[in-house]
Amino acid sequence: MEGNSTFQRVKEIALFAVAECGVEFVHLEFAGTKRNLVVRVFVDKPGGVTIEDCGNVSRTMEAVMDAEDLIPRAYVLEVSSPGLDRELYNIEDFVKFVGSAAKVRTKVADGTIASLNGVIAGVAEGMIEFDDRTKGRVSFPYDSVVKANLKVDIQQELKRN
Repeated sequence: MEGNSTFQRVKEIALFAVAECGVEFVHLEFAGTKRNLVVRVFVDKPGGVTIEDCGNVSRTMEAVMDAEDLIPRAYVLEVSSPGLDRELYNIEDFVKFVGSAAKVRTKVADGTIASLNGVIAGVAEGMIEFDDRTKGRVSFPYDSVVKANLKVDIQQELKRN
């Protein structure tokens, strides 16, 4: 894994690239091994990103990263959409997707993990309001979220197209 300063610089480059290319930065991660490093950048925009959008961000990032020799060995840069079942990475994502179906795993007081399936109902003062299919309306602090993803309603998606 690369050092924190390298990660921060790659993130700065990604933020510059998305601004240049007219898309939204969603997330950055380093994956793989020291020998086979993969730099993943997730981008989005209203209506979804295109292959051309991803290519533009990739070319913009590569130009800067290569000029700075930021990662002095072979790496793979992947730029893509976060997908329909995108992960919710921060509280701002919960705010953005109020009203959307989601699956959320939270850590509860006894240390166990609770799974919720339903709709994000609201966000206020660090608390998530969630309409769970079986438990009804529940509220939990954002800090307790272990993992969260949007859920795809296939019927709804098919109606759009």
